[in-house]
Amino acid sequence: MNFKITKSALLLALAGFSGSVMAQETPSTDGSRFSTQQFRTWSVGVHAGVTTPRTLFDGKFRDFQTAKENLGYGGYIKKQILPSLGIQAEFLAGKVEGLRAQTGVDVNGNPTYLAGSGFASRIEWSGAITAVYNIANININNENAVLIPYVKAGAGYMSSNANTYTSATSAYQGYDERWYIPTGIGFKVGLTKGINLDLGYDINFVKSSTFDGVNRATNDKFTYAHAGLEFALGSKEKPQLQNYSSLAALRMQSKEESEALRRALSTAEQNAQRDREQYAKDMGDDDNDGVANKFDKCAGTPANTVVDGSGCPIKVQREIVKETKVVVTEADRKVVDEAIKNLEFDLGKSTIRSKSYATLNTVAALLVE
Repeated sequence: MNFKITKSALLLALAGFSGSVMAQETPSTDGSRFSTQQFRTWSVGVHAGVTTPRTLFDGKFRDFQTAKENLGYGGYIKKQILPSLGIQAEFLAGKVEGLRAQTGVDVNGNPTYLAGSGFASRIEWSGAITAVYNIANININNENAVLIPYVKAGAGYMSSNANTYTSATSAYQGYDERWYIPTGIGFKVGLTKGINLDLGYDINFVKSSTFDGVNRATNDKFTYAHAGLEFALGSKEKPQLQNYSSLAALRMQSKEESEALRRALSTAEQNAQRDREQYAKDMGDDDNDGVANKFDKCAGTPANTVVDGSGCPIKVQREIVKETKVVVTEADRKVVDEAIKNLEFDLGKSTIRSKSYATLNTVAALLVE
């Protein structure tokens, strides 16, 4: 009953973990250089490889002397939390097989094995939650990693059966459910911006001594060496968080900013030179009239031309003198002579006598005419 409850809880956890796979981050629409970088943090992977009961931790005594390789296959859904840390839900199925069961020890303390015996355990299903830690992010001045070595560990639950046999007998152990601890090492190779080659070596520690059908004092374990592909989910424009090299990206950004600065400086120098040439042209005086070209509204005035403040010739108004020709007739001479003759003054004074007024008036009328 407890195994059924545990199995149901694990399946629900896996379903909840994978249910948010498509909830990708919204791509950034800000194209500015210093905008927040968006990443693809969800991925799925598939792999296949070889299962065997032989592990790196086998000692002198093994339940079965010879390991027989079989096909295994699996997959995972992963959420990258940090550039170096991801959580994944994974599954595995396959067959684990070994030959020549241990029967005891000889007089020298060495284990003895029975020829013609063996076991075959079939994993019906298994599910685990593991943490994957990226040890390094190796790149060749690229924003996306070329090589990522990693280690992983977690906890899982499986259903498997076992069939043991000798040359004379066989025994079948039906499907049973048990916990196991998946651990592993491996590395990923970045093939493209969204696809990685995944090569790994997993050791699965089963919390049971009857996984291989033989009840010994120690728990069983098996290995799974595999190769597969990992596919990043989300916008193709965004890099994978686990593959992203911030140092390489910073170097590339610095290079772009330096080039942009050099281009801006070159443009500024060209503009300054253009402005200097334009200033020299504007402040020059091509027609030598004393007015700069920029303010000269009448360019090209002849030399020695008097101009105003806008460089245009000044129109000088000349004074016109009219000559009046006076014609004196003989009659006019007689009138004047008579006036002179008839001009009388008071005795001893400069006062003209009144009787001379008529003659003088005649002369005045003549002058007016």
